Amino acid sequence: MKANIGSTDRAIRIVIGITLLSLYFFLEGGARWIGLVGFVPILTSFISFCPLYTLIGVNTCKVNTQ
Repeated sequence: MKANIGSTDRAIRIVIGITLLSLYFFLEGGARWIGLVGFVPILTSFISFCPLYTLIGVNTCKVNTQ
């Protein structure tokens, strides 16, 4: 897996992930499980790889070319 998530993208994903996870504690009933979707952006930010970016050809990671 080649990294395709840059530092700005990583920070945004962590904020979005934490926000989604907080929904688990604020929503009631069956809707609260939607908050667990927050694990996806957090996981992709920690491994610096997004499979969806690979499919659509996006790369926000700055690569050193020599």
